[in-house]
Amino acid sequence: MHEVIICEKPKASEKISTALPGTRVKKNYKRVTYYEVENNGKKTTILTAVGHLYSLAPKNRKKRKFDLEWVPLYQKDKSKKYTKNYVDAIKKLTKDADKFIHACDYDIEGTLIGYNALKYACGQESLDNTTRMKFSTLTNEDIMEAYENPIPLDINQVDSGIARHVLDFIFGVNISKYLTDSVMKSTNRYIQLSAGRVQTPTLAILVEREKEINSFIPEPYWIIKASLDRDIIADHKKGKIFKRTDVDKILADCKDEDALVEKIELRNSKKLPPLPFDLGSLQSEAYNLFGFSPKKTQQIAQNLYTEGYTSYPRTSSQKLPKSIGYPKILKKISNSTTFRKPISKLKKPYKPREGKKTDEAHPSIHPTGVLPKKLGRDYQKLYELIVFRFISVFGEDAIVETMKTNLKIGKQPFNFTRKRTAKLGWQEQYPFRAVENDEFPDIKEGDRLKGEVNDEEKETKPPARYNQASLIRELEKRGLGTKSTRANIISILYDRKYVEGRKIEVNVLGEQLIDTLVKYSKKITSEELTREFETKLENIQKGKSKKEKIIEEYKTEISSILDDIEENTLKIGEELYNAYKESMIVGECKCGNNLIVINSRRGNSFVGCSGYPECKNTYSLPRGATILKAKCEKCGLPMISFGKPRQRACLDPKCGKEDKEPSNEVVGECPDCGNDLIKRSGRFGEFIGCKGFPKCRYTRSVEENA
Repeated sequence: MHEVIICEKPKASEKISTALPGTRVKKNYKRVTYYEVENNGKKTTILTAVGHLYSLAPKNRKKRKFDLEWVPLYQKDKSKKYTKNYVDAIKKLTKDADKFIHACDYDIEGTLIGYNALKYACGQESLDNTTRMKFSTLTNEDIMEAYENPIPLDINQVDSGIARHVLDFIFGVNISKYLTDSVMKSTNRYIQLSAGRVQTPTLAILVEREKEINSFIPEPYWIIKASLDRDIIADHKKGKIFKRTDVDKILADCKDEDALVEKIELRNSKKLPPLPFDLGSLQSEAYNLFGFSPKKTQQIAQNLYTEGYTSYPRTSSQKLPKSIGYPKILKKISNSTTFRKPISKLKKPYKPREGKKTDEAHPSIHPTGVLPKKLGRDYQKLYELIVFRFISVFGEDAIVETMKTNLKIGKQPFNFTRKRTAKLGWQEQYPFRAVENDEFPDIKEGDRLKGEVNDEEKETKPPARYNQASLIRELEKRGLGTKSTRANIISILYDRKYVEGRKIEVNVLGEQLIDTLVKYSKKITSEELTREFETKLENIQKGKSKKEKIIEEYKTEISSILDDIEENTLKIGEELYNAYKESMIVGECKCGNNLIVINSRRGNSFVGCSGYPECKNTYSLPRGATILKAKCEKCGLPMISFGKPRQRACLDPKCGKEDKEPSNEVVGECPDCGNDLIKRSGRFGEFIGCKGFPKCRYTRSVEENA
């Protein structure tokens, strides 16, 4: 008997091959590593994908790309040609297989990755003999449990994944192309514009916040504080006071008056342990503590999972079922001196604090008990965060003692509050939160305190900008995207240069894109439409809807949006191009026009004059260069940052060298092509280069030529 196991990533195939009983042999086919395990006459071949091996592509060249098919990824994306070897390996090594096991990650994406590999590489008939391994950790124990107790392949989960990819393709590819074409038709200029089913409503949320901030008119207000004996600062009970006359009256009432301690209230309150991590809360905590972007946190957590150190991260669960074995995990991680002491202070029987959110596929994120021998700094930070959070949910309630004091100064009411921790509880197990430890002043009711009362003038603040963590929470609250996709959606907005900064600020292009789309087709930015189809995709997974029906409904909606764009294509193109030019301005050209960043169809970027073709002034940009806000002290052009390690230089490579004539001094023969080698000047001075540039790019330093 020949059994084949299909995994999602090479590391998972290695873990599974190690867990299975029998004689294990590591082999290679076309530089793809796979494993064979022989056990009592049964051969098991463990093969791997590298994420998606197949991608959607249009079947024809029609303007509206609605008729799609799955094709090998290497055929569609030249940068993914390495995936051909993985497809070929699966085709070659499964020809005589009797049984197939789908062992990719148990979520919609993982299910679709394995399904497509089986259907298109192994053949449709392979699906008739396929079962599914379901596991949340890559420990030997969980792998064997999933291997010995497989479940049927969930076709509803497959259909939901297919429908999600089709909807994303239909929206993203068609609308992005129509917007890009609208600029070309109206201006004869090419700019790459991007829209997405969830990406565009997300950008609309940020634009809405940007407009709230820009239209906000600050309003002055005052707060009144009393600085009293024994380092007491008390606040007037009115809080914000918006009339100066009220402030003056309060100050007059308090003049030359002592503060009378009217009432002191002491009370204890419980501070409950934190909830177990789901993906969103892990991303939020890692951002707040370490500054990790949500995408970075997700990538590190995924890698910790594939190494077997933590459980599957793409979960929305706040539950820790008993079946994961709390005592066993805690015992294993207590072998680390880092975690031994906090675990020793837990009380048995272990009972975690859990939240309301559940996930049918996976429990909340937790350590497996396998201790890593060595991790990089950022990996270590996230691993310890996950472990300490897991330990702390079993901790005792903390007790916080609060002192609330009411004062009277003249006839005016003041108060202050102090807090101190009476019992650390779970805070002993979670070192990432500050412990409240105010000093309580030695006062009693009836005491009189001397001091002075002053006012502070302030202004109301606009709504805060989102950061990446708060935007993740906002998308979750609004039901946009999924736990797995939200981080990537935000990353795309940065990549497309629609937004910038840690506190997310929308630039002119991003704002104008949304304004233009709303003006000509509100559906394109509609949260309701996106949320409605998210619900329909969930219904496919639950078996309540058919993917074909949902896809046809979506095609109708997108056709309506494309009709709106076609009807107004010249206006849309002109407005978007004007916004693009404004957003790409980096400085002033010698002719007086603006210098702007220009993207070519080939993906290259350079800086050119907006007055083209009258002014043909251009500056090349090194690959991966970032244009800085700082200006060159010599010529006033922007500085750029580029290279590894990063270097700074003027945008103009000739800056400071205007008076130097190129020597064109021949210093040798090019070893690559036989042309003359000559002295050249670059951003950082002279170097030796081939006269045949750009066909021959041979260079070396002047020092090497000496």
